[in-house]
Amino acid sequence: MLAIGAVIGAGIFSSIGTAAAGEILPSGEVIRLGAGPALILSFVLLGVVCGLAALCYAELAAMIPQAGSAYAYSYATLGELVAWIIGWDLILEYAVGNVAVAIAWSGYLTSLLSGFGISFPDWLTHGYRTALFSSDPAVHGLLQTAPRIFGIPILLNLPAFAIVMAITCLLYRGVRESARANNIMVVVKLLVLALFVGVGAFHINPENYKPFAPNGWAGIHQGAAIIFFAYIGFDAISTAAEETKNPQRNMPIGILGGLAICTLIYVVVGAVATGIVPYTQLKAADPLSRALELAHLPSASWIVAFGAVVSLTAVLLVFQYGQPRILFAMARDGLLPRWAAKVHPRFRTPHITTVVTGLFVGVGALYFDENEIYDLTNIGTLAAFAIVCVGVLVLRYSDPERKRPFRVRALPVVAIAGALACLYTMKGLPVTAWQRFGVWLALGLGLYFAYGFRHSTLRRGAPPEPVQPPPSIVP
Repeated sequence: MLAIGAVIGAGIFSSIGTAAAGEILPSGEVIRLGAGPALILSFVLLGVVCGLAALCYAELAAMIPQAGSAYAYSYATLGELVAWIIGWDLILEYAVGNVAVAIAWSGYLTSLLSGFGISFPDWLTHGYRTALFSSDPAVHGLLQTAPRIFGIPILLNLPAFAIVMAITCLLYRGVRESARANNIMVVVKLLVLALFVGVGAFHINPENYKPFAPNGWAGIHQGAAIIFFAYIGFDAISTAAEETKNPQRNMPIGILGGLAICTLIYVVVGAVATGIVPYTQLKAADPLSRALELAHLPSASWIVAFGAVVSLTAVLLVFQYGQPRILFAMARDGLLPRWAAKVHPRFRTPHITTVVTGLFVGVGALYFDENEIYDLTNIGTLAAFAIVCVGVLVLRYSDPERKRPFRVRALPVVAIAGALACLYTMKGLPVTAWQRFGVWLALGLGLYFAYGFRHSTLRRGAPPEPVQPPPSIVP
C-alpha cells in the first residue's frame, strides 16, 4: 500500500500530459518531443528500467533494513562520499519532487472546486515561474495582470503551500496515523482510475491513435524521461525498513509487487487517455479530467478530479514521510548536524527534520513551475538508482558471505543493465536539467567538505555519539 501510495500520483495524473504532447515554450522553442499515443511504450520502457533497479533495491533492502534507503545502502557498499552524493540526490526525489506533486495537487483542487462554482484568483493558484514558462496565454499573461508590490508581480500557489503544511502536521504526530490515512487514499485512487478506464473505454476513437508515434523513437525516449516521474516512489518504502515487521520478507514483496501493479495500471490508463482525445489536447495541469471533459463527460471528469486530489495527497504523505528519515540517517552518521537525528519523545518521529522538510517543500510550491521540477527530480533519482545498481554488485564481491534473504539471480547482468538503462533514460532529459543537476551536485559537495567531512563518525574513527532511538511505530 505504501508503494502504490507513493508511485501512483503526479506522474499519471499530471505529467502524462506533457509526456504525450511534448513541451514548447511561449517563444516557440521546443523543449522536448511528445510520445503521442506511443506513450504506452514509454511506460513499458520505464517498467523495464525500474524493474532492474527494483531488483537491486529489493536485495539491499532485505539485507540492510535501515531507514536511510539508498543512502544507507551506498554507505555500506561504496563508502561515505558516494553515500553523501546519493543522500543529496534523494533530496531531489523526495523533497524537490514533492514540490511538483503539491503544484499538481493545487491544479486538480482548482478544477474540482470549479465544478461547485468556487474559484480562487489566478494569481493565488499559480507560482511565478509557472506563469513565466507557461505556453497558455492566459497563465503567461498573469505576469502583467497580477497585483504588484514594488513593481514585482505577486504570483503564489497558496493551495499547494496549504496542503504541504497539513501533511507536515499529520506526519509530525506519528507513523501509525499516517499509514492508516495512506491506506484509505490508495483505495480511493484505484477506484477512481478504474472509473476513468471503465468510462473512457467506451468513448475511444481509434483515429486518435494515428499517428501512433508522431516523433518516432525520439518522442518515446523523451516522453519516458518526463513520465519517469510516474515511477518515482517505489523505493520510498525502503525508508520504512526500521519500522517494518519482518523486513527481509516484506520489503522485496512491497517494492517489486507495487512496481508490477503500477506498470500495468499505467499502460491501461495511457491507452485510454490517448484514445479519448487527440494527444495534443492532453497538455494541461489535469490531463485525465480534461480528457473526460473534452469527451463531454463532466460528471466523470469531476470524480476523477476528486480522485486526483486524494491520490496526490497520498504521494505527498509518503514522500514527506521518507525525506526526514533520510536526513535522520545522514545525521546519525555525523554528515548533518546532530539536531537532525533527534526524535520526538512522545510521537517517536524525527520531528525537526519533518518540519524543515515541510517548510522547504511548501515554500518551493509557492513559487516554482512543476515541469522544471519534474526534470530535476528525474535526473537526480535516476542517478541514485544507477549508483544503487552498482552498489549491490560491488557488495556481492566485497562481502560475498553476508546473509541475503532476497538474492537477485544473474546479478551482474541485472545490475549493469539497470545502471546503463538509468543513464540512457537520463539522456532523454533536456540540457537545462543536466545544468541544474550539476549545480545541485556542486552545492552538495561544498556542504559535505564544509561540514560532513570534518564531523563524520566514520572518518573520526569513533562510534556514533548517543542519539535517540530510530523512529518507530508508537506501541
